[in-house]
Amino acid sequence: MKLTDLITEKTIIAEFKSKNKTDIINELIDLFKDDPRVTNLEKIRETVLEREKIMSTGVGKNFAIPHGKTDAVSEVICAFGRSTHPIEYKSLDDQPVHLVFLIVGQDSQVSTHIKLLSRISRMMTNDDFRTKLIGAKATEEILAMFKTEEADYIEL
Repeated sequence: MKLTDLITEKTIIAEFKSKNKTDIINELIDLFKDDPRVTNLEKIRETVLEREKIMSTGVGKNFAIPHGKTDAVSEVICAFGRSTHPIEYKSLDDQPVHLVFLIVGQDSQVSTHIKLLSRISRMMTNDDFRTKLIGAKATEEILAMFKTEEADYIEL
């Protein structure tokens, strides 16, 4: 499994409509309204926002990874969004966020969840990749960038 097996053009937001942290997270979660892998969208929302209260998922370098584990999904779901405008996110480096990758997995898939978090964190340490994502204009372009960046990574 790769991240690019989990995200599609339907789960990418090329430009967030929202301008604050909670609304951005909700925008990403709302992408899964009619997804058959989701049994309870509000439980996902609650899980991710509760996790965010524990500690900000703004990991630095203009990037955040809101995430959570719940029985409200039948398998891992992921979404990605970006903003050309800086979003205050209370990140660990006190910098605003432009790129947000949502990961929601099942309670029983702790190992997969950790591997996915690690993979996206590793990809986002590439300054050039982050810069290209911030400058992307369309969902197709963003998805292609992820595929190119992840091409040399091993399966999870």
